[in-house]
Amino acid sequence: MELFRIQRDIPFMKYALVFNAISFLTFALAVFFLVTRGLHLSIEFTGGTVMEVEYAQPANPEAVRHTVEPMNFGEFQVQKFGSSRDIMLRLPVRPGKKQTEVVSEVFQRLCAAENGQVQTKSYVTDKGEQVSKQVCVTAEGVEPLKLTRSEVVGPSVGDELARDAAYAMAFTVIGIMVYLAFRFEWKFSVAGIIANLHDVVIILGFFAYFQWEFSLAVLAAILAVLGYSVNESVVIFDRVREAFRKYRKMTPHEVIDHAITSTMSRTIITHGSTQMMVLSMLVFGGPTLKYFAVALTIGILFGIYSSVFVAAAIAMWLGVKREDLVKVSVKTEDPDDPNAGAVV
Repeated sequence: MELFRIQRDIPFMKYALVFNAISFLTFALAVFFLVTRGLHLSIEFTGGTVMEVEYAQPANPEAVRHTVEPMNFGEFQVQKFGSSRDIMLRLPVRPGKKQTEVVSEVFQRLCAAENGQVQTKSYVTDKGEQVSKQVCVTAEGVEPLKLTRSEVVGPSVGDELARDAAYAMAFTVIGIMVYLAFRFEWKFSVAGIIANLHDVVIILGFFAYFQWEFSLAVLAAILAVLGYSVNESVVIFDRVREAFRKYRKMTPHEVIDHAITSTMSRTIITHGSTQMMVLSMLVFGGPTLKYFAVALTIGILFGIYSSVFVAAAIAMWLGVKREDLVKVSVKTEDPDDPNAGAVV
């Protein structure tokens, strides 16, 4: 499917040095902000408190957020889970206070918003076990909400998550390199992984500069960007291989220009539709999906840029040539045949 077709190849590689200089400066700035500012890690990595509250009526996460915000916790998360009446709060560590005190204060604030008082009641579970829970009781004896669970996420758990995140990133990078090396050639493998890491570091640089919260959702978005960006690189590399087979008289940079130009319509359709979906999450997804969508938006935009001006240019500078991708037979029936010598 094509929205349009460009008749003449655009000389992208003619300006590759300029665009790569811009990429290098952007990459250097991202590294600088990562070193000087660092990432604002969420409680999954730093430790904190998780509270689960059950309302008698369908809960309003925005109302809960406005109730807790005056307590000055900084960045915290409020989200629905399970049924429409269940709310989960993720609160960061507050120095000088025990986590049990934090839970009690937050629940009292939520209860006061419902014009109630906190009481402790005992319940018998379905298994016959007796448990005690904090509930909010109004003057009329109604229980608008109750605390169903509270849990402390310690720093050791955060360290384990950070280590697992690093492993996930490393295995993803290695898998991409192996895939590109087997499907194409090692020069494309090196070019593709540099372009992918370029995207990842720039996303991290944005989060470091603006001090946006870096959570597991953002990590998932970065891993998605890795796969998304390498898909774009593979499309261009595959078109480069086809062009080498078809146009024997073209130089490598002309082949790359042709490959990029011929995939532009597909790129606009694919990335445009994906970006519309991501922007809808950013606008309508609420605070829970905000930074996930922001990371995807940055990754998609820079993924297009890196696939064209980083991956393709690096492959050209590494000296990719027709013989790297196309097997040449000894016998050729017609030297003027553009497909002569190519084994498809």
